[in-house]
Amino acid sequence: MSLSMRNQLPGTVTSVTPDEAMALVHVRLDGGGRLTSAITRDAVEDLRLSEGTTVRALVKSTEVSLATGPVDGLSIRNRLPGTVSRITLGAAMASVRVGVAGGELTAAITRDAVSDLGLAQGTHVTALIKSTEVALATV
Repeated sequence: MSLSMRNQLPGTVTSVTPDEAMALVHVRLDGGGRLTSAITRDAVEDLRLSEGTTVRALVKSTEVSLATGPVDGLSIRNRLPGTVSRITLGAAMASVRVGVAGGELTAAITRDAVSDLGLAQGTHVTALIKSTEVALATV
């Protein structure tokens, strides 16, 4: 199956914490980073997720935010440090590629945000992703 989702990071499940209807799945990315995915218990069962399962963490580029400074006081758990590798500017939007441990993320942000953050190739950033926006696929 081919996907339009640009962000596909390989990793391994380190733990699954089930709740009433949802579960938190912790993933260690191949490059050493860590992500948390909040998915349904049904999805955990359907994918047979458990510690050691090889997965791909999938995130739409529109769900990746970027920060250039401290990210204290946020509920967003997924925070991947990285470096801007490429910026493609459009009239209103921009596509920003960020190298992170174990791969690359693309963030779709406004052109104004690129300017306001002073983003350029080589800028150090933190990619922020809500756990509810991380889908998982088994390999």
